[in-house]
Parts: sequence; C-alpha cells; structure tokens
Amino acid sequence: MKLFLTLGGSLLSTFIVAQTQKDTLNKQKEIEGVTLVAKKPTVESKADRTVFNVANSSILAGNTTWDIVKMSPLVSVDNNDVIKAEGESVTVYINDRKSVFTGKELKEYLKTIPADNLLKIEVITSPSSRYEATGAVINIVLKKRDDEGIKGSISLTNTQNTKNNQYGSFNLNYHKKSFTQTFTGSYSDNTFITKNSARNTYYKNNLVTTIDTENTYKNRNPSVSSTSEFELDNKNNIGLVLEYYQGDGNAFSNAAGANYLNNVFQNSYVQDQNSSSLTRNLGTNIFYKYYDKEKNKILDINLGSNYNSNDGVTDFIKTFNNSVIPEGSRIDNYNQNRNYYLKVDYTTPLGKNGGNLEVGGKANFNNNVVPNTYFNLSNGDWVFDDTRSNNFHYSDNINSVYANYSKTFFKKFETRIGLRYEYIRFKIRQDVGNIERTDSYGTLLPNLLLKYSFSNNYDLTLTYNHSLWRPWYAEFNPFLMPNNDGLYSRGNMDLLPNPNDRVALKLGLFKKYFISARYMFTDQDYWNTFVEEDGKTISMPANFKGKVEKFYLFANTNQNLMKNKLNINFGIGWYYIDNSDFNTRNNLSSQNFINYFSGSTNLSYTNLFNKNINLGAWFSVDNQNSGNSIANKANFFHNISVTKIFPASQIETSLQLMNIFKRPNMNTTTYSQIGTFQNSNRWDWYGFSLTFVKRFGNQKVKENTKTDTEKNEGGGK
Repeated sequence: MKLFLTLGGSLLSTFIVAQTQKDTLNKQKEIEGVTLVAKKPTVESKADRTVFNVANSSILAGNTTWDIVKMSPLVSVDNNDVIKAEGESVTVYINDRKSVFTGKELKEYLKTIPADNLLKIEVITSPSSRYEATGAVINIVLKKRDDEGIKGSISLTNTQNTKNNQYGSFNLNYHKKSFTQTFTGSYSDNTFITKNSARNTYYKNNLVTTIDTENTYKNRNPSVSSTSEFELDNKNNIGLVLEYYQGDGNAFSNAAGANYLNNVFQNSYVQDQNSSSLTRNLGTNIFYKYYDKEKNKILDINLGSNYNSNDGVTDFIKTFNNSVIPEGSRIDNYNQNRNYYLKVDYTTPLGKNGGNLEVGGKANFNNNVVPNTYFNLSNGDWVFDDTRSNNFHYSDNINSVYANYSKTFFKKFETRIGLRYEYIRFKIRQDVGNIERTDSYGTLLPNLLLKYSFSNNYDLTLTYNHSLWRPWYAEFNPFLMPNNDGLYSRGNMDLLPNPNDRVALKLGLFKKYFISARYMFTDQDYWNTFVEEDGKTISMPANFKGKVEKFYLFANTNQNLMKNKLNINFGIGWYYIDNSDFNTRNNLSSQNFINYFSGSTNLSYTNLFNKNINLGAWFSVDNQNSGNSIANKANFFHNISVTKIFPASQIETSLQLMNIFKRPNMNTTTYSQIGTFQNSNRWDWYGFSLTFVKRFGNQKVKENTKTDTEKNEGGGK
C-alpha cells in the first residue's frame, strides 16, 4: 500500500506540472468552475441546530469525516475520543441513521469515510422527538448526485505525524434514468504514538503513584460501502445500503511506575502490554420512501441489521524492581454484537391551516456476547484461570413511538411540540457466579420549540428538551481488565439511566449574529469512580446522586467578505458549572464552581489571486470538563490548509498543517472518594499531510430545493 501511494503521488505530481500551462489558458473556465462552489454560507445557525455546509469546501481535501467532525462548530473531542457538542456527549447519525459505534470504534469508522463524500454536518443541540433518547445529535449528511453517467474520485494522502501514515479512498457514482448506484471504499495504514503521565494520590495513606506510558497503535483499516436506489415512479423509491468495515490493529505499550509513601520511595515497576485485534462490521439497510412533493407527504420505512465482532488477545507483563520474576496475564476475547431494527417515519400536512404532523416509531433489538478468557503467567507458560474467565451477555429490546406537531402563526411565530415514549426491556448475565439482572422501564420525553421573528433582522428562539442517557452495554460488563497504567477497569451491572433537562434561548440579529443562552440540570449522572479491592485500584462507572447545574452563553457570527471569497465563522462561549451539591453528596473534594471560556474559528478563502488556490484554517480553544473530571488547562487546536485546483484535468492537491505551533495535551484530574487521579495525555495529532485527488466525470451538483434535499438526505434512520 505504501508503494502504491508513493507511485500514485509521483504520477499525479508529474501530471499536475504538465497540466499547469494548459490550465492557465483556461482561466475563464476556471473562474466559472469556482463560481459553482459554496452556494450556501459555510455555517448556518437555525432554531434547533447549527449546520456546517462543507460540500465543495477546500477543507475536505486531505481529511476524513472524523477530521471534519472535529472541526465543526460547537464540537469537541476528549482524550477518550468521545465526541461532544457544547461540552456534552452526543449521539452520531449518518444520513439520519443512528451509528452503532461509539468512542474509539466510532472514530475508526468515521476515518474510513472520505471527507469528499460530505454534504454537511448538522449539530442538533435541541433535537425533536424523532431522535432517540439522548441529548444533542450530530447528523452527518453525505452527498447524493443524480446527474446522468459515471462520476467519481480517487484520493491519496500521506501524513507525517510521529510516524508516517497513508490513506487512500475512492468514490464511484453511476446514475441512469431511475437507477442510482454509489460505491465508496478506503484503506488506511496508520501508526500513532501517544504519551501519558499520571499521578495518583490516595487519601488514606498518603500514597502517591506516578506512571509514565508510551503507546504505539498500528491500524490497517479497509472499508467498502454500496448504496443502490431505484425510483419506481416520481413518488416511490426503494433502496439497499451495504457497509463493511474491518480493523486490523496492534498496540504496544510500555509503562514505568513508582510508588511513594509520605514522599519516600517504596518501589517501582515496568509493564509491557501487547495486543492484537481484528474487528469486523457488516451493516445492511433496506429502505422504501414515498414522497409526494405537491402535498408534502413523506413516508420512510427502514429495515436493517448490524453485525460487529472483535477477536483479540492482550498480554500484560509486569516486573517490580525488587523481584526478578515477572507477573503476567493474558486475556483472549471474541465479542459479537448483533443489532436488528425496523423504523417508520411519516410526515404530512395537518388541515388547511399550515400545520405539519410527523409521527413514527422504531423497534430495536440488540444481542451482545462478550467472552473473556483469562490466563496467568507461570514459569514462562500461560496457565488458564477459570476463576477470572467469564462470559458476559447483554440483550435488550427498545420500542419507541413519537409525534411532532409544528405550525407557524401570523407568518412570524414558529412552533414545534413533540413527545416521545420509549420502553426498554433488557437482560444482563455473567456466567461466573450465575449473576443475572432483568429490568424494564418506560420513559416520556417531551420537547418544545418556539421561534418569533420580530422582523427580517431579529428573531428569538426558545427550546426545551427532556433527555435520557442510558449506559452502553460495555459499561455493564463486570470483567476485571488490567490497564497499561497499572490500574484496573471494569463495568457495573447496577448502573441506572440518567435524565437531564435543557432550556435554551437564541437571539438572531441580521441573520449573521447569534447569541445563545442555555441552562441544563440533572439530579443524577454516572461517571468513572475508583475503588480499592485486594490491593488493586479499579476504575468503574457508577451512578452519582446530586444536582449539577450548567449555564452556558455563546456568541457566533458567520461573515462573507471580499465578494464572498472570504468566509469567517467565529464563535466564543462561556461555561459555568455548579457542582456544589454533587460534590457534597458524593464526598468529593473537587471544585464546587467551574467557569471557563471556549471558542473556535473557521476561515476559508476561495480562488486566491484568481488562480484556483483555496486557503482554509481552523482554530479552537477547549476545556475538557466532564462530571468529576476537571480540566487543569485549556487545549489549543489548529489546522491550516492550502489547496490548488486544476479544473481542466479535475485534479486537486492539498497541503495541510496540523497543530504545528502547539501539540495537543489533555491534562485533567478525576476526583473520587479514595483520592485524585491526574492524567496528562500528549496526542499524535500534529504534523503535515499532502493529498492528491483525481476526479472524473461531471462533478457539478444540481441545486436542490429544501424539500428535494429532505427527500434525498435519507438512507436508513
């Protein structure tokens, strides 16, 4: 693959040089090509969401969907690769279909989707009842082209971080009369290195443990997807989506730890961790759409399944300074997760007074099996340990129905009221000890949106959402897993869901300036805590009782200057968190009141010097505060890109500089009843990359009306 990318880059470079003189003679055509770009503002601020229109943007070159999501307004990513919006965890949808991935798995999957496929990213901070029981939603909308014939692109990227990384992708679209077929594929060969420093302080005996760790992750990730759609007539469509993703990874970690009692050295150790895993995911979705444009009626039916497996082996070898005999453990696992769903959505006008009704429901089934086989190192051999080996089973059935009603009064007052009901029945079981839990509950989730336009230049929006966070199945798994920092981790079978309420106001001025105020509160949440058992320190999720209140102010503007060549989106927010009741009830010595600033800027300049040179830049300042984990410093992220377009040959080349002035370093302290746990993580997200893109076929995209866009954005839900 490396040889292929190198040869491909060399051939494209030669072709670019040969085309430069020819392209200069076609300046008029170049300018016409540029004129087609960016018919919408880069960032749109709507009543319930912020829309990042990235189609045809220069920031796409050299990036994956994961990179663009990180650059989206209001979005941040923590050191565990959890995507957040306005500081809160989100649920990710792709073409309105909920992703089965979370955390690091979601990151790896989004990295396999070429950014060139993106139409827009919607950050929905006040989702309607159509969306499942979560807080904010990020909906990644992919392009759909319906011009006759074949078109596509091939992209090759070489990135220099600590190590060299390669990425390649292709897109192929065929449309003929009523049939559309799209193929996408990608392959990446990456090596990432991160460094971590930890300082753990225990209240009981003044014990301090320091751990320095270096992690090397190697991943080879192929993926392919296919979307087939056939128009039965001008109102009825059927289609099939197939997706396959594979992750072949290896990781090596070296940790050096030391223990101090009252500042007196006690002992030290080194620990090596080696792991290999093979992950496979196969997703299918069959959909039917009925769309009556004249009557504005839409029926969307989706039937789908997702199968995910992970086959892995992890070895831990630990040696203390006062012993020549190493301690060792090996864990074999073969996880299998199956998901099946049926979803129906229907939208129709209601009466003759301009009202609109949206109703639907979903039946969702999950069956997860997580076996872990444990071995101990004895005299150089791995010996099976039946007391620690365990099979974990999780299954659930979630059924939901919802209704949204929206209507505009006096042409100025927009309203939307929604209600969703969800009922879950789940079963958890671990074989060791035959421990089992079966539970069920139903939840009503209301939401409200009111928007009043005083004039064309002034509007005010009020939204309210009641949401529910459910634990992820892996957070229930009680299997005790060693970590590369000398600690252990496990799940908690007793976890409960956590409700929260949000109220927000947004003031729009001249359709360019927006000021938002948000208030969120909850009386219970679950975060990581630490316990000591049998001489081990164990990290685990747990429910924390106690009220947490969050206040948030945000100002945002989007400007198009210099005849729309320069686009600037700037946003800055102030956060204030009241943890006083939370800390008191859980005996935490954390900060009772936290306030900090956060913000981001996206800049793009199109057709510099009328030479089809596009400039892009993204800057962000972020603090990672999450429950009982408090940021000790702010992080500064930045990304600068230069893209040269050759319209006649349909070639693009892009140079991207990532965090070249300051390497990201996540520094947080987690507070628990037994002590404090400080971590400093230095990420490998820095360096530069060079990308070549070759397009073929007719690349113009037909401008859609609002209702056409809504029709075409679907896939599964």
